[in-house]
Amino acid sequence: MADLTAVTVTYNGLPWIERCLESLRGVDTVLVDHGSTDGTLELVRERFPDVRVVEQGNKGLGAGLNAGMRAAPARYHLLINSDAWLEAGSLERMVAFAEEHPDAAIVAPRVQNPDGTLQRSVRGWPTPWRVATEYFFIRKLAPHSRALNAYYAGDFRHDETRPIDWFMGSCFLVRREAADQVGMYDEEFFMFWEETDWFWRFHEAGWTIWFLPDARETHVGGASHGGRMYAENVKNLVLWFRKHRGEREAARVRRLLKVALRLRGLAFRGERGRMYRDAARAL
Repeated sequence: MADLTAVTVTYNGLPWIERCLESLRGVDTVLVDHGSTDGTLELVRERFPDVRVVEQGNKGLGAGLNAGMRAAPARYHLLINSDAWLEAGSLERMVAFAEEHPDAAIVAPRVQNPDGTLQRSVRGWPTPWRVATEYFFIRKLAPHSRALNAYYAGDFRHDETRPIDWFMGSCFLVRREAADQVGMYDEEFFMFWEETDWFWRFHEAGWTIWFLPDARETHVGGASHGGRMYAENVKNLVLWFRKHRGEREAARVRRLLKVALRLRGLAFRGERGRMYRDAARAL
């Protein structure tokens, strides 16, 4: 296999980190830990002594992945969440595809839930209209249409090898040459939208992002944060617009989100309603 290192970031990664690292047996792997207290490091050192461990303070997911890539420079990096694992042969297929497509900065696998059902991972670039279709639930009127659900790539079947805008980055192959050109993750994004920012910079520099359904990954989803960082998510969406579309567009999106989240806070009771109200106040 081509020169490659896998990188994963953990913060209390049990119970899924063992499954993740088992899928990477035989692959040079770096694990960056952000202060786990649940026995993650003890398990890794006992069961996976070949995995290099980097311990640092929690500066966010992107900062952790950056640290792992810096610790082990390679031609390719496989970046994988601690609650995800690859099917046998998938990594080899991703590397072979990247070798055949020198313009590919990123190669992404098809993602499935633990029960084997499709996890829709492909997304369209954010726009104010696409944000509105998500946060006002407009997309639910026609969830499989591009007009009302381009944000979630509603018309994308996840069974075709093709270039895409971006995707939820629970596992993907990145070409180090491309990363060196555009820079690594922007660590201002603590969690959420850091991959969208990175993929946009690849896109702007002329690189391509590919979806490869012949490579498959299982992703638990939300295991690392349990949905507790919703406010961080919406704040970083505004940050993405400020960085790539300017302050005026970011202000429009912030106002849109505030209205949508306040309405959601009124419509939903209990913890979910409080989550929306807290996010609106955070903006």
